[in-house]
Amino acid sequence: MNTRRPVADLPYRPCVGVMLLNARGEVFVGRRAGMTAHGWQMPQGGIDAGEEPAAAARRELREEVGTDHAEILAESREWHHYDLPADLVGSVWGGKYRGQAQKWFAMRFTGRDSDIRLDTHTPEFDAWRWVALDDLPDLVIPFKRPVYQALVAEFGHLVRPDLR
Repeated sequence: MNTRRPVADLPYRPCVGVMLLNARGEVFVGRRAGMTAHGWQMPQGGIDAGEEPAAAARRELREEVGTDHAEILAESREWHHYDLPADLVGSVWGGKYRGQAQKWFAMRFTGRDSDIRLDTHTPEFDAWRWVALDDLPDLVIPFKRPVYQALVAEFGHLVRPDLR
Protein backbone atom coordinates (compact mmCIF):
# COMPACT_ATOMS: atom_id res chain seq x y z
CA MET A 1 0.00 0.00 0.00
CA ASN A 2 1.35 3.45 -0.98
CA THR A 3 1.13 5.86 1.97
CA ARG A 4 2.64 8.79 0.06
CA ARG A 5 0.52 11.91 -0.08
CA PRO A 6 -0.51 13.17 -3.50
CA VAL A 7 1.81 15.95 -4.67
CA ALA A 8 -1.07 18.45 -4.70
CA ASP A 9 -1.57 17.81 -0.96
CA LEU A 10 2.04 18.60 -0.05
CA PRO A 11 2.79 22.07 1.36
CA TYR A 12 5.21 24.62 -0.03
CA ARG A 13 8.52 25.08 1.79
CA PRO A 14 8.76 28.61 3.29
CA CYS A 15 11.77 30.30 1.77
CA VAL A 16 13.40 33.65 1.07
CA GLY A 17 15.35 34.91 -1.89
CA VAL A 18 17.71 37.83 -2.45
CA MET A 19 18.07 39.91 -5.60
CA LEU A 20 21.46 41.49 -4.86
CA LEU A 21 22.09 44.56 -7.03
CA ASN A 22 25.45 46.24 -7.53
CA ALA A 23 26.01 49.95 -8.20
CA ARG A 24 25.71 49.34 -11.97
CA GLY A 25 22.26 47.78 -11.54
CA GLU A 26 23.50 44.27 -12.28
CA VAL A 27 22.25 41.25 -10.37
CA PHE A 28 24.34 38.66 -8.53
CA VAL A 29 23.86 35.07 -9.70
CA GLY A 30 25.65 31.98 -8.48
CA ARG A 31 26.03 28.71 -10.34
CA ARG A 32 24.69 25.79 -8.30
CA ALA A 33 27.60 23.50 -7.47
CA GLY A 34 27.68 20.55 -9.84
CA MET A 35 25.22 21.99 -12.37
CA THR A 36 25.97 23.19 -15.85
CA ALA A 37 22.99 24.21 -18.02
CA HIS A 38 20.56 26.59 -16.32
CA GLY A 39 22.39 26.19 -13.05
CA TRP A 40 22.46 29.91 -12.22
CA GLN A 41 20.24 31.43 -9.56
CA MET A 42 20.01 34.20 -7.00
CA PRO A 43 20.67 33.36 -3.33
CA GLN A 44 17.73 31.68 -1.64
CA GLY A 45 16.98 29.31 1.19
CA GLY A 46 14.60 28.14 3.86
CA ILE A 47 13.26 30.16 6.74
CA ASP A 48 14.19 28.70 10.13
CA ALA A 49 11.51 28.19 12.79
CA GLY A 50 10.72 31.52 14.46
CA GLU A 51 12.84 33.49 11.98
CA GLU A 52 11.47 36.60 10.28
CA PRO A 53 11.82 36.64 6.47
CA ALA A 54 14.14 39.69 6.41
CA ALA A 55 16.46 38.04 8.95
CA ALA A 56 16.41 34.82 6.91
CA ALA A 57 17.32 36.79 3.77
CA ARG A 58 20.33 38.37 5.50
CA ARG A 59 21.40 34.97 6.87
CA GLU A 60 21.11 33.32 3.45
CA LEU A 61 23.18 36.12 1.92
CA ARG A 62 25.93 35.54 4.51
CA GLU A 63 25.81 31.76 4.07
CA GLU A 64 25.67 31.61 0.27
CA VAL A 65 27.55 34.76 -0.77
CA GLY A 66 29.80 35.20 2.27
CA THR A 67 28.94 38.82 2.92
CA ASP A 68 26.42 40.96 4.73
CA HIS A 69 27.42 44.17 2.94
CA ALA A 70 23.94 44.94 1.70
CA GLU A 71 20.93 47.07 2.51
CA ILE A 72 17.33 46.09 1.87
CA LEU A 73 15.70 48.21 -0.82
CA ALA A 74 12.38 46.42 -1.23
CA GLU A 75 10.38 43.36 -0.21
CA SER A 76 8.17 41.48 -2.65
CA ARG A 77 4.50 42.37 -2.34
CA GLU A 78 3.50 38.72 -2.27
CA TRP A 79 4.90 35.25 -1.76
CA HIS A 80 6.04 33.72 -5.04
CA HIS A 81 5.43 29.99 -5.53
CA TYR A 82 6.92 27.37 -7.76
CA ASP A 83 6.31 23.65 -8.03
CA LEU A 84 9.08 21.12 -8.42
CA PRO A 85 8.92 18.84 -11.46
CA ALA A 86 7.26 15.53 -10.54
CA ASP A 87 10.54 13.59 -10.80
CA LEU A 88 12.15 15.81 -8.11
CA VAL A 89 9.34 15.93 -5.54
CA GLY A 90 10.32 12.70 -3.80
CA SER A 91 14.06 13.42 -3.72
CA VAL A 92 14.28 17.08 -2.69
CA TRP A 93 13.73 18.20 0.94
CA GLY A 94 12.95 14.64 2.00
CA GLY A 95 9.85 14.55 -0.17
CA LYS A 96 7.98 16.79 2.30
CA TYR A 97 7.27 19.69 -0.07
CA ARG A 98 5.82 20.21 -3.53
CA GLY A 99 7.92 23.34 -4.13
CA GLN A 100 8.67 26.64 -2.44
CA ALA A 101 6.77 29.72 -1.31
CA GLN A 102 9.32 32.53 -1.47
CA LYS A 103 9.42 36.03 -0.01
CA TRP A 104 11.97 38.01 -2.03
CA PHE A 105 14.11 40.96 -1.02
CA ALA A 106 15.92 43.36 -3.33
CA MET A 107 19.18 44.46 -1.72
CA ARG A 108 21.84 46.96 -2.75
CA PHE A 109 25.35 45.51 -2.45
CA THR A 110 27.44 47.98 -0.45
CA GLY A 111 30.72 46.09 -0.48
CA ARG A 112 33.38 45.27 -3.05
CA ASP A 113 33.51 42.22 -5.28
CA SER A 114 36.38 40.95 -3.12
CA ASP A 115 33.90 40.74 -0.20
CA ILE A 116 32.04 37.96 -2.00
CA ARG A 117 33.23 34.61 -0.65
CA LEU A 118 31.58 31.40 -1.79
CA ASP A 119 33.69 29.27 0.58
CA THR A 120 32.49 30.51 3.96
CA HIS A 121 29.95 27.71 4.54
CA THR A 122 29.21 24.49 2.72
CA PRO A 123 29.35 25.96 -0.80
CA GLU A 124 26.10 25.99 -2.73
CA PHE A 125 27.66 27.90 -5.61
CA ASP A 126 30.87 27.08 -7.44
CA ALA A 127 30.99 30.29 -9.49
CA TRP A 128 29.33 33.71 -9.52
CA ARG A 129 28.91 36.74 -11.76
CA TRP A 130 26.96 39.97 -12.20
CA VAL A 131 24.33 39.91 -14.95
CA ALA A 132 21.84 42.30 -16.53
CA LEU A 133 18.41 42.19 -14.93
CA ASP A 134 16.69 41.23 -18.18
CA ASP A 135 19.00 38.21 -18.62
CA LEU A 136 17.97 36.60 -15.32
CA PRO A 137 15.02 34.43 -16.46
CA ASP A 138 17.02 32.76 -19.23
CA LEU A 139 19.78 31.68 -16.84
CA VAL A 140 17.66 29.70 -14.38
CA ILE A 141 16.23 26.22 -14.44
CA PRO A 142 12.93 26.31 -16.40
CA PHE A 143 10.59 25.57 -13.48
CA LYS A 144 11.83 28.71 -11.67
CA ARG A 145 11.51 31.00 -14.69
CA PRO A 146 8.01 32.36 -13.95
CA VAL A 147 9.17 33.50 -10.48
CA TYR A 148 12.22 35.21 -11.96
CA GLN A 149 10.10 36.91 -14.64
CA ALA A 150 7.78 38.21 -11.92
CA LEU A 151 10.75 39.50 -9.90
CA VAL A 152 12.21 41.31 -12.91
CA ALA A 153 8.83 43.03 -13.35
CA GLU A 154 8.40 43.81 -9.65
CA PHE A 155 11.92 45.03 -8.87
CA GLY A 156 12.84 46.38 -12.31
CA HIS A 157 12.18 49.99 -11.24
CA LEU A 158 15.12 49.70 -8.82
CA VAL A 159 17.44 49.25 -11.78
CA ARG A 160 15.56 51.20 -14.43
CA PRO A 161 13.79 54.19 -12.84
CA ASP A 162 11.77 54.71 -16.04
CA LEU A 163 9.71 51.63 -15.03
CA ARG A 164 8.20 53.34 -11.96
